[in-house]
Amino acid sequence: MSKVLIIGAGGVGRVVASKCADNPEVFSEIMLASRTVSKCDVIAKEVGKGRIKTAQLDADNVAETVALINQFKPELVINVALPYQDLPIMDACLETGVNYLDTANYEPKDEAKFEYSWQWAYHDRFKEKGIMAVLGCGFDPGVTSIYTAYAAKHHFDEMHYLDIVDCNGGDHGKAFATNFNPEINIREITQKGKYWKNGDWVETEPFEIKKSLTYPNIGQRDSYVLFHEELESLTKNYPSLKQARFWMTFGQEYLTHLRVIQNIGMSRIDPVKYKGVDIIPLEFLKEVLPNPGDLGENYTGETSIGCRIKGIKDGKEKSYYVWNNCSHQKAFDETGTQGVSYTTGVPAMLGAMMVLTGKWQGKGVFNVEEFNPDPFMERIGEFGLPWNEEINGDLEV
Repeated sequence: MSKVLIIGAGGVGRVVASKCADNPEVFSEIMLASRTVSKCDVIAKEVGKGRIKTAQLDADNVAETVALINQFKPELVINVALPYQDLPIMDACLETGVNYLDTANYEPKDEAKFEYSWQWAYHDRFKEKGIMAVLGCGFDPGVTSIYTAYAAKHHFDEMHYLDIVDCNGGDHGKAFATNFNPEINIREITQKGKYWKNGDWVETEPFEIKKSLTYPNIGQRDSYVLFHEELESLTKNYPSLKQARFWMTFGQEYLTHLRVIQNIGMSRIDPVKYKGVDIIPLEFLKEVLPNPGDLGENYTGETSIGCRIKGIKDGKEKSYYVWNNCSHQKAFDETGTQGVSYTTGVPAMLGAMMVLTGKWQGKGVFNVEEFNPDPFMERIGEFGLPWNEEINGDLEV
């Protein structure tokens, strides 16, 4: 039985809080903290089952986070706030000697760039403190990395080709909306892409590489190569990979809106003067776009996310496809959020459970594929994200 502090009260925070509240045998006490405490109070009332305390917290302020940790004394901090806040929250965990877990890697606010180097640099300090940091325990990154580790352990002697495929086959009925924080989402997909090939990174223009792929229960969707952070850690931890790519689906209407946003300067992250005040266009745009946490009620369809892998087993070529499909409607019925928040929040809760029950152990900073995938894979289905697998099928990629 352990105390856990959850930082972040968006859609993902709601799912994590709900799932932690469902499992009192592991999460004996829960605190949910955010800059806007009223958001925490709503979540606690609607899905907390009377088990969630709330607090106001500016997670950019290390001293505030340290004070809250010292007051509540959790065994683990689950960070589902903004990626900008990863480092200050890690600093607070270091100062207080508390374990850390997040779902997305650090991204500097003044540059559309994300990589693990900033967080990996904390490894020695976490090790010396005798605590652990678990990075990227959402779905992608997160479950996709654990799928890869499971494949390496049970299906391959060497993995050579990895394609992570992410399809949102749902319909929220909005002309344009993002499925997670609009600011982070637009920054992520408008930067140049890259993929791993023969020991080096190949850079691409945004949406340069396109292919129609078939997704279970959904059908064919236009899929585009992007850079995604798990490629960085997976190619490091599985050096036999000759090629590793990340594919995501986008509809043509979405891409048309995105081009307009870029062309009129609303995707800019540098300040502009408006009535004598500096504003960031993308931050302003975020405020007028639909809130991802409010998309769930009329959201139909499914997500389908998985790994398509080729390699060698017992001297023979082998292919392996492992995936999950998640219904937006079922996610909403259970937690009041759409499927993208659900698929990120459930693995964060389960990763926390792995840490608190001793299934994942270590001192330092780790990506999830560095742990034993089996106990995670054994339980992810019962918490709402069952997985499927196909051996030696047509991977299309």
